[in-house]
Amino acid sequence: MTARQCEQQELADDSPDRTYTLTGPDGKPYQSATPGTLGGYKPRKIYGRLDCSSALRYLAKGQYARHRVFFADEETAIAAGYRPCARCMPERYRVWKEQQDRVGHLGAESQQPE
Repeated sequence: MTARQCEQQELADDSPDRTYTLTGPDGKPYQSATPGTLGGYKPRKIYGRLDCSSALRYLAKGQYARHRVFFADEETAIAAGYRPCARCMPERYRVWKEQQDRVGHLGAESQQPE
């Protein structure tokens, strides 16, 4: 099933009793009456926009779907330990990367012999 077909199927399934499986800040799934606003790839702990070209490309190839997770918002994705996608969220990724580089640099300095 292509990404477009998945989207059409979701629209067809839009009933009042519909629930969505989202990932909470603890990384565990829960049911919600409201769909997620961000998608994620569980093995690499990356989150991004639902229309991310990279994610849609993998979904169209039949990959990625079984590892896909959804988040209510960015705060929840970050709390669950996910990082921003470099493709669809380049500015947030840049900030995250700079923070990681700083933390790595500080960690390396603290391990230097005096």
